[in-house]
Amino acid sequence: MRKILEKMSELVKRTIFGALFVGCVVGAILWHKYAFCGLFFLFAVLAVDEFHRLVSSPRSLRVYSLVATTSLWATVLCFAWSTRDGVNHTEIGFIMGASYLPIMIITLLDEIWNHSERPLHNWGNFFISQFMIALPMATLSFLYFLNYKLLLALFVLIWLNDTGAYCIGTLTAKRPKGNHKMTPHISPKKSWEGLIGGFVFTLAASVLLYRLGWFDVIAIKKAGVLVALGFAFLVSAFGTMGDLMESLMKRSLGVKDSGKFLPGHGGILDRFDSVLLAAPIVTFYCWLCSFIVPMF
Repeated sequence: MRKILEKMSELVKRTIFGALFVGCVVGAILWHKYAFCGLFFLFAVLAVDEFHRLVSSPRSLRVYSLVATTSLWATVLCFAWSTRDGVNHTEIGFIMGASYLPIMIITLLDEIWNHSERPLHNWGNFFISQFMIALPMATLSFLYFLNYKLLLALFVLIWLNDTGAYCIGTLTAKRPKGNHKMTPHISPKKSWEGLIGGFVFTLAASVLLYRLGWFDVIAIKKAGVLVALGFAFLVSAFGTMGDLMESLMKRSLGVKDSGKFLPGHGGILDRFDSVLLAAPIVTFYCWLCSFIVPMF
């Protein structure tokens, strides 16, 4: 299998494994709530573990982080599930949430007991893994249980934003003077022209998704197109920021990819970097719209 992968061109590998990844994500969302919960919980666990491997965390910290991620996901799922099925899971959610505090305390005390040489570094990495990776991915549950089409819209618009930025950025780079680099010290290939291209692709696609009724659950018809455009704007803006955030992390660590999970694409964090900032923002936006828009 390894020899076959080595012979395949980079473009072919990216295309094949990218299609498989998209198929798994979309398939899990469309198939069943248990498929969604299982797959995305697995992604969250792998992403947290991948982060700790990148920053060379001790094994004990990795274990504590994975246990904490499990507790966090169980808590969020209980509350998200209650909003969809009308079944009260909040008591279980509070119990799971209460279990998170002792895990966090044990993690902090472990640095003291083991006489760690860099406790602040390890504590910081623990909180980064929880509140910048595990929690944002857990918020996808609220989007799913509010309406699975909103979660699909998030991924579709993120993928189109990346596509638009790549296409326009590549085309403008061929001009005699090239294009205008956005953050050359972090991501040399990203340009302002590409950023605008991504926005255009995303906003245009959001109008189409609005016509298909994907945003009806959070807005009345009169305000639907504005809600859809706001959703797309947030996805594009914070998706790009998430991408840059991960690029900055990799550059500071001196690595090209966060891992080798997906041949031709890198690790889990490489695939979900845009989601990490966009997910909590658009989740709050959808919750806000579902309450405020119907008042007008």
